[in-house]
Amino acid sequence: MSYDLIIFDYDGVVADSEVLSSTILAEQLTALGMPTTFEDVLTRYVGRRWRDNRADVEARHGLACPDDFHIGLGQACHAEAERSLLPIAGLHDFLAARPERRCVASSSNLEWLRLGLDRFGLSDDFGPHLYSAAHHVQRGKPHPDVFLHAAKDMAVDPSRALVIEDSEAGVQAGVAAGMTVVGLLAGGHIRDGHAERLRAQGARHVAADYAAVAAFMDAQT
Repeated sequence: MSYDLIIFDYDGVVADSEVLSSTILAEQLTALGMPTTFEDVLTRYVGRRWRDNRADVEARHGLACPDDFHIGLGQACHAEAERSLLPIAGLHDFLAARPERRCVASSSNLEWLRLGLDRFGLSDDFGPHLYSAAHHVQRGKPHPDVFLHAAKDMAVDPSRALVIEDSEAGVQAGVAAGMTVVGLLAGGHIRDGHAERLRAQGARHVAADYAAVAAFMDAQT
């Protein structure tokens, strides 16, 4: 089948940002007396909103996070992103070649999405079609709400949407929304076994890069 809409996750799909943000989160939690490694973050927290991860963090360590923790975390991530954030390899060529409508639907906040899109020169490619589980819906991934909200706002049947995701929570959300999900393994945070984990959550296809995503889509028509 062909698709009417491509829904891009952001971190690890548009921006190669998971190493950046996971490293900073691990450092800041450790500084609070909650020892956390980079690998801990990749395993436990990637793909979900901070407000959803907070309870897990506190239960794991038996300590409370400051209510303003996310503010300092965001400031540190933004500062580093201004210095070093890059897009996922192959993204620009993929966008230039695809005729389908597109949007971003992410667990991250809108300011973070706009920072990267502006930096990459992609703001016009997505226009106003940026959807944030932190801003637009009550429940974050792995619930399907942000994907369903995006499809409804763009007047597309969920069954006609393709989701590109890199996280288990994101794949779960896309599947729950009734969408076709492709797992993308192009980010710097991908480790051994990631493809199998995404497949286990229901990814229809797992692609090493954007050329493989395009090949999968072309084979459906």
